[in-house]
Amino acid sequence: MTGIPLPARIPVLLYHAVMDDPPDWIAEFTVTPRKFSSQLDAIVASGRTPVTVGTLAAHLASGAPLPDRPVVITFDDGFADLAGPTAEALAARGLPSTAYLTTGAITPGRPCLLPPAPMMTLAQAPRLEEYGMEVGGHTATHAQLDTLAPAALRRELRESKAVLEDTLGHEVRHLAYPHGYNSPAVRRAAEAAGYTSAVAVRHALSSRRDEIYRIARLIVRRTHTAADVEQWMEGRGAKTAPYPDSLPTVGWRAYRRARALLKGPEFAG
Repeated sequence: MTGIPLPARIPVLLYHAVMDDPPDWIAEFTVTPRKFSSQLDAIVASGRTPVTVGTLAAHLASGAPLPDRPVVITFDDGFADLAGPTAEALAARGLPSTAYLTTGAITPGRPCLLPPAPMMTLAQAPRLEEYGMEVGGHTATHAQLDTLAPAALRRELRESKAVLEDTLGHEVRHLAYPHGYNSPAVRRAAEAAGYTSAVAVRHALSSRRDEIYRIARLIVRRTHTAADVEQWMEGRGAKTAPYPDSLPTVGWRAYRRARALLKGPEFAG
C-alpha cells in the first residue's frame, strides 16, 4: 500500500464477460450472472457513489467535483451480455458505468485479434447509452499497443474512435488499452488521437492523484467474490496508484516487443 489515505483510494473495477458458460480463453475473466449480481449489491451496500470514467477523468484533469467516496465500474471488449442482462442489472440498481468497445470484435468481417466469443454488435452501442453507460474506445483489433510501429498505433487508436463516433453521433473521449499494455509513447499517442483519458489495468486502486492516461483498474476474475469487492470498496486489498512501472513490467514489455518483431501482432490472452 502507498501512503494515500483510505478515503482517497478509488476502486475502478474492470469486468469482461458476464455469463455462465464462457469460451475457455476468457473464462478466467468472466463472472457468472449470480456472482455479478452479488458484487453489484456489495457496491450498493458500500455506500460509495458510482461515477463514470469521464467524471473521474475530469477531476484528474482539472479538479472538477468528485464525490467523497466514488467507485467506477468498467467493461472491456463488448461481449454479448453487455447490451442486455448486464446493462439491465446495472440500470436496475442505478449504477452508471463505462464500456470500452473493440470495434473489430463487434463488427462482422472486420479484422480482430480476439478469439471467437459471443459479442454484441456495433449497432447496439447506442443502446448502452440508453441504459446510462458511457462508451469509450478499446482499439480496432485489440492489439498490444506498446509493440506497434507508430503508424499502426495511430491507426488502432483513430480508426476505432472514428467508427464509434459515427455510430453514436458524438465525440468518444475515453480509451482503454488492450490488456492494459501501454508505454510513454502509447500514452502520448492516445492524447494526440484526441482521447482525454485512458485506463490501464495494474490491478490496483486508483486515487485522486492517479495519472489520467493510465488510470489504474482492479481486474475482476472468476475467483473473486462479493467479499473481495467489499474489501476494495473499503479501499483495501490492493496497492494504490500512481506508482512507477516495476522492473518485471519493463522487462515483459521488452520481451513482447521482440516477439512482435518476429511474429507480428497477436492476442496476448
